[in-house]
Formats: sequence, C-alpha cells, structure tokens
Amino acid sequence: MQEILVVDDEIGIRELLLEILSDEGYRVRLAENAAEARAFRSRSRPDLVLLDIWMPDTDGITLLKEWASAGLLTMPVVMMSGHGTIDTAVEATRIGAYDFLEKPIALQKLLATVGRALRQGGEPPQAALSLASLGRAPLIVDLKQRMERVANLRTPVLLTGEPGSGIELAARFLHHRNTAWITPDSNSALADAPLDLLGQAREGTLFVHDVADLNRVEQKGLLLLLPKLDRYNARVICGATRALPDLVAQGAFDARLYAALAVTTIRIPSLREHREDVPDLANLTLTRMIEAKDTPPRQFSTAALNALRNYDWPGNLAQLQSAVQTLALTALADQITLEDVNRVLPQPRQRQGAFAAGYDLPFDLPLRDARDTFERVYFEHHIAKEGGNISRVAEAVGLERTHLYRKLKQLGIRLNRKPEE
Repeated sequence: MQEILVVDDEIGIRELLLEILSDEGYRVRLAENAAEARAFRSRSRPDLVLLDIWMPDTDGITLLKEWASAGLLTMPVVMMSGHGTIDTAVEATRIGAYDFLEKPIALQKLLATVGRALRQGGEPPQAALSLASLGRAPLIVDLKQRMERVANLRTPVLLTGEPGSGIELAARFLHHRNTAWITPDSNSALADAPLDLLGQAREGTLFVHDVADLNRVEQKGLLLLLPKLDRYNARVICGATRALPDLVAQGAFDARLYAALAVTTIRIPSLREHREDVPDLANLTLTRMIEAKDTPPRQFSTAALNALRNYDWPGNLAQLQSAVQTLALTALADQITLEDVNRVLPQPRQRQGAFAAGYDLPFDLPLRDARDTFERVYFEHHIAKEGGNISRVAEAVGLERTHLYRKLKQLGIRLNRKPEE
C-alpha cells in the first residue's frame, strides 16, 4: 500500500485529505507542521508528500529546500496553497517539487495529480546528486546564489570547471522542469544538423557537455544556433573543462563563439576546494543507495569520513560517488572503516612520491607541454592499473568514455583494445 504524508496546519484540510485518500486505498500519515514532517521523514520515506506552503513554524518552500539540501527529496512532493502565485510555483518546481495545487483543491484534480506523482515517483531513488545537495561551504553557497541570479534568463550560459566537478548538475538546476532537455549523443550533430537539435530543444534546454572538445566545424554549428534561440524559446548551456581563452589564443577555438558564450560565465569549484562538504556528500550518496535498496544498511566510521574529506579527489564528484558505491558494495561489515577507504582509494602521497621518483618533473617546459606530459603519465598509470579496461579507467578518472578516448588520442596514447571492455 502506497503511503502519503499530508503536511498542513489546518486540521480541516488534513482530515478531508485523510478521508479522501484513505477511501482511494492509500495509507495516509498526517503532520500539522514542518517539525512533525521533518521527524517523520527522518524515520521513513513516504511515497508522496502533500505539503502546504503557508505554515506557522516553517513555510513549505523552506522545508522543501531543507530536504533537497540534505538529499532527502527522493520522493515526489506536491505543494499546496490557497495564495499561490506563478513565481512561487516556479520556485517550488525548480527546487524539486513535482507539482502545485491551489486550494480549494478540486477532487478530480487532486486524485489525478496524486496518481501521476505516484506513477512518476514510483521508481526507487537514484544515488545521484543535485546542485541543491552539493554542500554548504561558502563557495557552494556563493555558487547557488549566482545560479539563482541567472536561472530565469534565456541567454546562453557557460559553466567552467574540472571534469566531474558538477557542471551538468548546475546545468540541470537552470533547466525548467517538464520542458525539453537535449544533450547531443555526439558532438558531430552540431556540425551535421544544428537546427534539428534546436528544434528538439524548443521551449527547453540544449546542453553541450564540453565545448572545449568541439572541432571548428562543430563550433561553427553551435555559433549558428545562438542568434536563433529566441525564435525557439530555447536556452543553450555549455560546459568547458579547459580554459577557452587559451584555446582561442592557440587558434583552436572560435573567438566569436567564445565571446557569445562568455557573457554569462559561472565557475564550478572542484571538490577539493570545498572538501568540508565531502562527509555530507558521501553520506548522501550512501543514503540514496540504501533507500534504492542497492546496498544493505551501512554507515561510515568517523575515521573513514575524515579520510574521504582529506583526499584530493582528482576526479571530483564523479570519483567520490564511484568510491562510495564501491565501498558500500564491498565492505564486509555494516560499518565502512578507514581500512576500507584505504583499500579503495589510492593514497595521494604514495602516488605523488612514485611520480616524482620515476619521472623528472617538467618544470622547465611551457605550461601546455608540462600539462600534456603529466596527463600522459596519469592516463598511462590508470590504463596499466585497470589492465586496459577503458570502462574502469573512465570511472576512475571521472570522464565519460567518449571524452576519455578523445583525450587519449590527443595525447598520442595507443590502446591495445580488448574484445570486451
């Protein structure tokens, strides 16, 4: 039997919803304020929450934000209000609410909305992060504020950061729910049929993972789209994991395209820059796995969380999530220990010492050549470590396989392909 939590300070509304939903075969729980709702969510995950916006202790929007930040927004939430406005509804859906109902609520609309929300929210919660749950460090608070400032604009946005740092999380925060989200399967689509992509993204968002990887023809296709965005009421959001001004200076990136994208540029911090958030992020990922029944109940020891916080995370969020999933699935006890973390994560100091001892550090080379030298050694190390299995290498370094293949080709690293990767 599906369980619905009704949160409303008006006893009449609570009792009416209890009667209606119980008659429809749902198990209904009641909370008269945010404090009771918090307590219930800390003990259990309901299948759906009907949440009033105007409550005396904490308003519903604030509670919704709390759940999103704590990683507890893993069930559909339908907001209710007798004083609803479009702005409030838009804010609620951007935070993560499924829908918005105005009071007095018509019976058929209530049942239809509840039914849709339960069908859509019936899938187990995934072990994924969102911008709302990215952390509470000052850098992340500043990032969220900047993202909110540009959320309602329709101009192109350029999101810069290291691979795996959360560029797509930020892009999805800017995307309006229930509209098209288009990500090209291949960058060549920008060269072959750019207007087709724009047509698919009508009224929604076209997201390009990494414009630094585009060749000149693909860049030209993207540049062709930008003046036509208003006609399609679409927005273009682009990620970049390398410094585009450097690529422009090298003649590898179109200066006109960079000028058009750079008007609104937001940098996504690397994980090591807000390492104080790592314990919460690790616990959040573990909680999502447990709620999705992907792993038995487990918890981190304090020493294990300290070790995760102190790690440098070259693969950023993608590497952290991968590490937590590995720890959850391979730990032999209910508590994940420091020994488990040391078993799964390479020790940074040992790795740095091995590099320094085995190679002359390229201090006398130009920056680009020095970086290429390091990256070549870095990828060769991981390829050897994973026995040439590119799927595992991509997971370890926090890159998508297509991006990894492109990087290896750029560095001149040849692969001995195995029949099954």
